[in-house]
Formats: sequence, C-alpha cells, structure tokens
Amino acid sequence: MAVRGVGYFDGRGQFFKTPEDATISDLAGLLGRVGDGDSLAPGIAKIMLARRREIEHIFADHDEMVQAHLVMGDAQTVKPRRSPVLVSGTIGGAVTPIRSAPLSS
Repeated sequence: MAVRGVGYFDGRGQFFKTPEDATISDLAGLLGRVGDGDSLAPGIAKIMLARRREIEHIFADHDEMVQAHLVMGDAQTVKPRRSPVLVSGTIGGAVTPIRSAPLSS
C-alpha cells in the first residue's frame, strides 16, 4: 500500500529522512575527502552542524577583525571587545560555556 511521506534532498539530489542528514551530506561534500581510508568528512560535518552557533560566532568575530584591519591598516593593533568564550560539550549534549580570563589592558 502506498503511503505519503516527507523527505529532504541534499544539493546533489540524494534523498534523506531528516533535514539534519541532508545538511550533513552537503557539508561533507563541501569538505571533500578528509583523511586516509574512510573519509572523516561526514563526522566533521556532523560536529559542524552540532556546533553551528559557536562556528557562526567565530566567523562573525573574524569578519569584524577583517573589517577593522581594512579600515585601520597594518600599522594599528585591534583589541577584541570581549574575551573569547570557549565552549565544551558533546554532540547532542548540553553545552557548558567556559569563560577565559579577562583581557588585560
């Protein structure tokens, strides 16, 4: 008997049951083959999706530093507005922020 279902497709048109699996497939394809033997790309892609918020934070900080560098040039040093926040946790588990020591002036 036929049934109706929902599916998700990655950029190459492969079918997946969840949006997470389709996104992980796209990220793994973007990374390409990583490591010897079986590629590590699918595992790395899974971690990237799980740590998306932290990764976006890193790229936002990077973009700010690049903009400041372009405006100020090589002669001046750019100090961060806040100290880095390191995040510890496991995939799918709770994320516990760990604050680093305050920056000295």
